[in-house]
Amino acid sequence: MSTPSVSGSAAPKKVVVFDYGFGNVRSAERALARVGADVEITRDYDKAMNADGLLVPGVGAFSACMKGLREARGDWIIGRRLSGGRPVMGICVGMQILFAQGIEHGVETEGLDEWPGTVEPLNAPVVPHMGWNTVDAPEDSQLFAGLDADARYYFVHSYAVREWTLEIGNKNMRAPKVTWATHGEPFVAAVENGALWATQFHPEKSGDAGAQLLTNWIGTL
Repeated sequence: MSTPSVSGSAAPKKVVVFDYGFGNVRSAERALARVGADVEITRDYDKAMNADGLLVPGVGAFSACMKGLREARGDWIIGRRLSGGRPVMGICVGMQILFAQGIEHGVETEGLDEWPGTVEPLNAPVVPHMGWNTVDAPEDSQLFAGLDADARYYFVHSYAVREWTLEIGNKNMRAPKVTWATHGEPFVAAVENGALWATQFHPEKSGDAGAQLLTNWIGTL
């Protein structure tokens, strides 16, 4: 299978991988470069604000990631970008912190509250959920366009959002597209919500399927 790419005659899209100390930034950089993006790892405010796309990775504890993100002004950057309709994508804990709160070892930590919901321990026979798994994506998903239903993605996590609670009261607003996976129980595996997209799994570690997914995101920038 050939590597998907968005490169061509048009100038490559500029993507900043936000470096706040809690993500596999080098892996993300390589994966994005592989599909034709012009990538920079930085926490510089102006560069993060002006990029075509902002990728927010995340590994480790929810509380530590939130602390690091706030110290780097990432919370403010994400909010400002989204208020202007500028694309942001979160990966793993970089997705989890977009929800209202996380609960780890009985400790509640406030998230960015872009979406309502709680990140909590997975109820599964074996945790962490580590390895390859399939997902159940909406038929009209842009993120998973061109990907087979049996495509597999790489997960590493012990916590997840187990309920999607956002309701759209305005019929003129488009409801988010929510993708699910199952490990012991169903959990949110990805969300597409206007300029804000996110995955619980690691597309940068998911081989050709992950490359196609990143290509799909860059194609919207």
